[in-house]
Amino acid sequence: MSYTYHDLKGKTVSELREIAKGIESDAVKGYTQLNKDHLLAALCTALKIPLHEHHAAGGFNKPAVKAKMRDLIQKRSEAIAAKDSKTLKALRRQIHTLNHDIRRHTAEV
Repeated sequence: MSYTYHDLKGKTVSELREIAKGIESDAVKGYTQLNKDHLLAALCTALKIPLHEHHAAGGFNKPAVKAKMRDLIQKRSEAIAAKDSKTLKALRRQIHTLNHDIRRHTAEV
């Protein structure tokens, strides 16, 4: 059976040990003594699965949003220098919203 990192991470230690039992690899040697983190890394190595989850921002123009954020950060610096608290608050809110949009549009693959 083909596993992903996310599938393996959701399993219990005993389930991971059952999977390791059927694998002939030096990476999972001594699997009965490994804790979940080490066993997960060993299984990923043995099964040639990347050790981290990938994220992709599909249908979202992240470079354009980052460029807009750089512009807002520059304006924020100017507002700090001018001690304009109203503008500063509005700029911080816009930057926060853009950061939130980036995180929201980033999905696990």
